[in-house]
Amino acid sequence: MSALIVGILSLGSGAAPDWRHIENGFEIPSQGYADQPYVVVLDDGTWVCTLTTGPGNEGDARQHVVSTRSTDQGRTWAGLIDIEPAGPPEASWVMPLLVPAGPGPAGRIYAFYVYNSANIREAKGSAGQAFKRVDTLGSYVFKYSDNGGLSWSRERFEVPIRPFKCDLENVYGGEVRFFWGVGKPIIHEGAAYIGMSKVGALGQGFLEQSEGFFLRSDNILGEPDPAQIQWETLPAGDVGLLAPKGPIAEEHNLVALSDGSLYCTYRTTEGHPCHAYSRDGGRTWNDRQYMTYAPGGRRVKHPRAANFVWKCGNGKYLYWFHNHGGQDYAGRNPAWLSGGVERDGHIHWAEPEIVLYTDDPGERMSYPCLIEDGGAYFITETQKTVARVHRLDTTLLEGLWTQHERAEAATDGLLLDLGAAECMPGAAYDLPPLPRLAGGGGLSVELWLDAPEGAGPQVLVDARDEAGKGFALMATESGAARIELNDGQRTAAWESDPGLLMAGEWHHVAAIVDGGPKIITFVVDGVLCDGGTERAQGWMRFDAALDDINGPGRLTLAPGLLGRLGGVRVYGRYLRTSEAVGNYRAGRH
Repeated sequence: MSALIVGILSLGSGAAPDWRHIENGFEIPSQGYADQPYVVVLDDGTWVCTLTTGPGNEGDARQHVVSTRSTDQGRTWAGLIDIEPAGPPEASWVMPLLVPAGPGPAGRIYAFYVYNSANIREAKGSAGQAFKRVDTLGSYVFKYSDNGGLSWSRERFEVPIRPFKCDLENVYGGEVRFFWGVGKPIIHEGAAYIGMSKVGALGQGFLEQSEGFFLRSDNILGEPDPAQIQWETLPAGDVGLLAPKGPIAEEHNLVALSDGSLYCTYRTTEGHPCHAYSRDGGRTWNDRQYMTYAPGGRRVKHPRAANFVWKCGNGKYLYWFHNHGGQDYAGRNPAWLSGGVERDGHIHWAEPEIVLYTDDPGERMSYPCLIEDGGAYFITETQKTVARVHRLDTTLLEGLWTQHERAEAATDGLLLDLGAAECMPGAAYDLPPLPRLAGGGGLSVELWLDAPEGAGPQVLVDARDEAGKGFALMATESGAARIELNDGQRTAAWESDPGLLMAGEWHHVAAIVDGGPKIITFVVDGVLCDGGTERAQGWMRFDAALDDINGPGRLTLAPGLLGRLGGVRVYGRYLRTSEAVGNYRAGRH
């Protein structure tokens, strides 16, 4: 292809708001503290959301569980309805289950939650310390609604939980047990399953030891009398699902595969989540395995935060996580999604995309719920003070689900497209204006490179003026790609993972500058850099004030290039990860 300038993006301020920014979502009502906003959709389209709330912070004695309804897909909500009144005693971590064939005209909604039934006001830690927070102990109970969440049963019913070794060996000898659950129950082969976590000890980090378990009922879908619902605690034995190392394995979240297997994800404090498969209905699991993108493949990175897996109506999967290897509760912004497809009884995960973010890196969005309604996809999240619902762009999801097969080059926003014949050392080409980054604009630079042994560091493409304003893409001595940005006052620079640009081989490099969350990513040979063993993460936030990176209006190829360029593209926007993967698969050199 000859040197091609394809379209110029609008540089005005009238661009549509970024749907990924959480403040562009719709707020779900709460009393100040807002956690775990989970939604079920009734046959008439009404959404019923349950959440844990209260006027104080997380763990406040007034914490309780409520519901609210929306008839317009989460844009507006009715007032809060108590499932339990404000504490004490605390009622926490409510999860809804819709049984469409229930006795009510809208089916029956069950609300499961932890209830401090004995009104214990202080809990003992493993080292004799006292914890005033008492919202992860007591009884596991439920109430129900037969009128679409307009009101809830006066009576609550207890779910029996079989004790494990960690219960019997806690400081109370099992007389007081600690546990909680996240996400929503699933229905699988005529039974309901609820993912749960047992806590063996309180201490460092509040929860000092944890392991996963599941509650299963094989008659809840057809039994109208709540007192007659039967429950089984899984897995078999007296030890739950554990992490490969360390004492923390918690917030287990379930889906069912098409072959009848169960699959779950859960968090650890080791910088990686775990995943596990059960081929016998949850009775046994191949636990203690770090989650990988494919069997035997690269490990997923994730901190001590909720990481949820969902099965969609099309039989494919979505996975929410944070794509960095932190080991504590921090780092929950941005949130990322990966798409999964089944192959030979396992889920294969795509390279992820940023799905939600906010401007303050310290904000911690988490505990999401995926909602499918009328062919559209929505997601809820909370930062503990504000819960919101967001409509997702279905093209992002489709890109994730088809990423393994995508083999076409993106053309939207393409400003400069050079074929191999145009990539002569020292050649220069006109470059249309780039959008301003501070206003949410973006930039993507990609190329094919074949460098010989000993090529060393070198500039590959350069769009900077004499003062350094503009951008450049380079190869480093460590075998990484590096992008540098300069607006005349501020600079930003980031490198891909090292050692990826091996001598004597063609490599595809895409440097992506996303002016929404102010993040730079690299996709090299179709793989999103995640930091490898060198760094906790493969992406970087740049200064939000970095703005106009337009240089001389020309892109120059390295005059003393060591090696060959097999094609160069510049886009006046950020490429999605899936698009960068598609460009790689399309080939060019």
